[in-house]
Amino acid sequence: MKTMLRNKFKLGFFPTPLQPLKQLSKRYPDYSLFIKRDDHTGLASGGNKTRKLEYLIQEAIDNDCNAVITAGAQQSNHCRQTVAACAVAGLECHLMLGGTKPEVYDGNLLLSHLLGATIHFAGENRKGEDIDALKSELELNGKKCFIIPYGGSNITGALGYVNAVKELKDQLIEQNINIDYIFFASSSGGTQAGLTLGMDLFDLNTALIPINIDKAETYGIPTEEYILKLLIRGKEVLNIKRDYQLKDIKFIRDYDKAGYGIMTDNERSAILKLAGTEGIILDPVYTGRAFYGMLDYLENDKIKAGSNVLFWHTGGLPAIFHYADKF
Repeated sequence: MKTMLRNKFKLGFFPTPLQPLKQLSKRYPDYSLFIKRDDHTGLASGGNKTRKLEYLIQEAIDNDCNAVITAGAQQSNHCRQTVAACAVAGLECHLMLGGTKPEVYDGNLLLSHLLGATIHFAGENRKGEDIDALKSELELNGKKCFIIPYGGSNITGALGYVNAVKELKDQLIEQNINIDYIFFASSSGGTQAGLTLGMDLFDLNTALIPINIDKAETYGIPTEEYILKLLIRGKEVLNIKRDYQLKDIKFIRDYDKAGYGIMTDNERSAILKLAGTEGIILDPVYTGRAFYGMLDYLENDKIKAGSNVLFWHTGGLPAIFHYADKF
């Protein structure tokens, strides 16, 4: 198990900071608030996918691949970080992005272009539905392809957040802090699966509160079911002595009504509040929605008073420039 967690390609700056939200805690005096800054992982402006990509890129190298294919929306943080990781590792990178080619690239799409991606626009298929056809085409031209799933969410990618739990636990011990709740954005399921496995592997007794971002299914099944598949596989490879069941998977769907990538007044207010009180920027798609969810929990006493609450910032800064007209 320890050997498995060490087998990774170094891409990020770790550990990422763990810090108190001092000004915001004054506004919510019943709670002590903290933030884990995975917006500072360091790869092409950072984000949570860097942790996953350390394991995924190593797997591509171990399999002697020279081209990587992945998919996402045009403002995908995962795709931007994947291209950057491929640049560091010397691998060719192909992106299958939803929609049609815009006249002007901005936000994550601009960065993906600058980082050297070969970009394929796939219309309504933003989750990699066309990857197999592209893979066959590239292989006819002598490429050996490695497919990274949507969001980097398979058991290999999830190892990044198994390892992140150990990092967090070490920081909590060093700073003499106990955390009662961890709020974070959950979409394709890999981060949530990794955190869950890590909590059990490293014996960190903290309640996870994942805020769902995307109403769409993951690989044709409800995301909770996909997370369960990852947990069952993770239990096997990490030798975790626990039986995972669907009823045990927490997945908060109260804030996703607008749909994926649609910024509402909720996300806008959350972004402005954290920026104005702590000087920290959220993104409009993932962390803005998740942070709004956490604030709603605090304001409506949905968690126990006196708790220590952590928000795990999963990055996404470049996307905010695509939504500039919303502010």
